[in-house]
Amino acid sequence: MRVVIDTNCLRASIPPKSPFYDLYRYFEAGLFAWYVSTEILLEYEEILGLTYSEHTAHLVLHVLAIAHNTVFAEPAFRWELIPNDPDDNKFADLAISVNADYLVTNDTDYAIFKEIDFPSLRVIGLEDFLKELRDRL
Repeated sequence: MRVVIDTNCLRASIPPKSPFYDLYRYFEAGLFAWYVSTEILLEYEEILGLTYSEHTAHLVLHVLAIAHNTVFAEPAFRWELIPNDPDDNKFADLAISVNADYLVTNDTDYAIFKEIDFPSLRVIGLEDFLKELRDRL
């Protein structure tokens, strides 16, 4: 399963006592391939550093860098489909380019993909994504 994960979902999954920590556990178990680009990694680093600490941000990026199921890719095309928050386009553009099974986000700005036929992108909330992974176990 090819997945692009928005920063808001990664941030929610960091604390071990978080109800969303299973994202890390399922990733570690190899249940999905996590696709990232340079822009996405830079955003992860910035937001995790501000939310938690620079040390935590570097630990998370290290885990992603060495994991066998992290896939480094760059968008082939810039669709620029999210007008409300253009910074979110990096996630959608990558997900479309790699033909991701899901873009995992809790951000409502991606609702545009329910309104358009092309390009197609399946957007799913973190809680629903984790439920789908649990159902596959």
